[in-house]
Amino acid sequence: MTAAKPQRAAKTPRRAVAAADRTRQPTEVRRRLIVEAAVPLIAERGYASVGVRDVAAAAGVSVGTVTYHFGSVQEILSEAMVLHIERYYAALSEAAEQAGSGAEALRLLVDALFTEDTDRHWRMWFDYWNAGDPDTDEAFTRGQAERYTAWHRQIRALVERGVADGEFAAADLDGFTVRFAALADGLALQRLRQTPPLSTQDARRHLNRLVETELAVRPDRD
Repeated sequence: MTAAKPQRAAKTPRRAVAAADRTRQPTEVRRRLIVEAAVPLIAERGYASVGVRDVAAAAGVSVGTVTYHFGSVQEILSEAMVLHIERYYAALSEAAEQAGSGAEALRLLVDALFTEDTDRHWRMWFDYWNAGDPDTDEAFTRGQAERYTAWHRQIRALVERGVADGEFAAADLDGFTVRFAALADGLALQRLRQTPPLSTQDARRHLNRLVETELAVRPDRD
């Protein structure tokens, strides 16, 4: 009688592992990968419509990897928006720095704020501004305040440059900065909602009018 051959234990099916999970990466690299993946999701779907599973799929990692590195989807989206905003305003700043004067730099800034392409940025910005609970999420609120502070600082620096060059005459730089930022936000919101209709050209015209009125641009230097 022939002895029965011992049966091999069935192999456990191997779960497919994403490329990002097959290679161990430093925590900061993995976090950055996840945050980078969240930016286009916010642009496509809106801040409130992106979940942890969406981010994990876009980043090519498991949900567990995402929750290991982040305490909540809010934390991911907040960091993603900070990344987007910093890139957006860095590009504006770079363009302005290449201008030959403060007045030209401010005009370039106005032009860059309102294009067909910037509608997406403004939509993301307002989604971000309306997210979070200022009464319970202090870190989120502080992050929003820091973004506005940096934006105000950028505007003021351009005006100071124009004043130093003798192009602008402004006694209230802080007041102008607040009004410029507020008008830009208001025009952007009107542009997105189109109530009443507002073209990019008209949005620029309103902002440039504010500059001309408050900063008294000198004709011989304009």
